[in-house]
Amino acid sequence: MKKYNLLFLLAILCVLVSCGGIKSTLKNVDDSATKPVVISRQFVLTEYALDNKYAYDKDYPVNLGFENEKYSPKNITYFFNALTGPNGEKISYEKIDTCCPFPTKKSVMGAGTLEIYQVTIEGSDKKLILYINIYEKGKVLCPKGFLIKKPSTSNN
Repeated sequence: MKKYNLLFLLAILCVLVSCGGIKSTLKNVDDSATKPVVISRQFVLTEYALDNKYAYDKDYPVNLGFENEKYSPKNITYFFNALTGPNGEKISYEKIDTCCPFPTKKSVMGAGTLEIYQVTIEGSDKKLILYINIYEKGKVLCPKGFLIKKPSTSNN
């Protein structure tokens, strides 16, 4: 069923983009951003987000579009592997939806959507919602409410 929903969404996106019906509301795209270093299957993050909206607001997603969209699952894994809870707790994450179509030249369809992830911090019932963009680039930061996990020394 999800496959048909995705195909329907993509068909609508194509129509909207071809008609000029959607505009990007993304505020933190940076085409000059570089992909973070990867060590032990995680990004090496060095900075914390100062903006409360980063990752939590659809207009300020985590932009991981450093490679072709087919490689996005590994970049998403690298991003979440770089995070811990606010006291060093393990986190778990699950993609729960897509939303927010926008035009992009970095997709074969000419449009992209944001992926919505639900994040749970070990020992807490609280569920956090983060927005991920696999099409556009931007500086990858640690969102508020998380800590940067120190990578082990082996390089992948």
